[in-house]
Amino acid sequence: MDYHVNYISPEIKLSCYEGKLFRTEAAFDDHLLVWLISGQTKIVQAHENLTFEAGSVFLIHRNQLATIINTPKDGLPHKAVAMHLSTERLRNYYAKIEIAVTTAPRRAVRFLQHPILQSCLASLIPYFELQDNFPKDIASLKIMEAISILRVIDMEIDGVLANFDAPYKVNLISFMEKNYMFNMPLEKFSYLTGRSLTTFKRDFAKAFNTTPQRWLTQKRLELAHYQLSERKSKPIDVCYETGFENLSHFSFAFKKQFGYAPTALLTQREGR
Repeated sequence: MDYHVNYISPEIKLSCYEGKLFRTEAAFDDHLLVWLISGQTKIVQAHENLTFEAGSVFLIHRNQLATIINTPKDGLPHKAVAMHLSTERLRNYYAKIEIAVTTAPRRAVRFLQHPILQSCLASLIPYFELQDNFPKDIASLKIMEAISILRVIDMEIDGVLANFDAPYKVNLISFMEKNYMFNMPLEKFSYLTGRSLTTFKRDFAKAFNTTPQRWLTQKRLELAHYQLSERKSKPIDVCYETGFENLSHFSFAFKKQFGYAPTALLTQREGR
């Protein structure tokens, strides 16, 4: 198997991927602190794409839609330490200290390159060898250490970590137009728009006069066609960045919609 994960605790893991690429759709329930040891991570968001190289440390905010593409690079696997900062743990942490009321920054991913933070995460590596014998209290201490370091090196971080609000009801049309390229279950879309699934489907039908599944497929195919024809992107990249599960599914849906395969656009470009 190309993908291996070792756990110190349910909140701390070391992953290693040796295949061509590993893609996942994210809207995590917890904040996720990541130290990328080797390989490359590309994070596709509604408003921007970010690429992280080996040695990077970054924080993915909870409840933020993104496509994450992990790729081995330079002959090395994609290897990363990930630490979940759960709402329950953060509530307990902030209940013991006083902070000024802050507004959560709009960025969904934070680049946190600092030697102290990287040293904290690197210190976890020897513990993965213990696995079954790893003391739970040490895992808790390491998470508390990471939170404390984050508060020292990033003056805005309290606005992120101490914000426990659930998603509020947002404008459905605006939200879906910005986030349709993420291959999320409808339950997740409904939660992030502040609705029950039943209300989400009802409001969606009123707003778009069709079902969510049909509208999402149509919008993703239109975006894929634009990226192939105007941005000169490769079909494999377009497939994963527009919410399709794999290249064969993408190619089938694309040909059914437009009457020709995605590769036909490549041939047209090369012939110009």
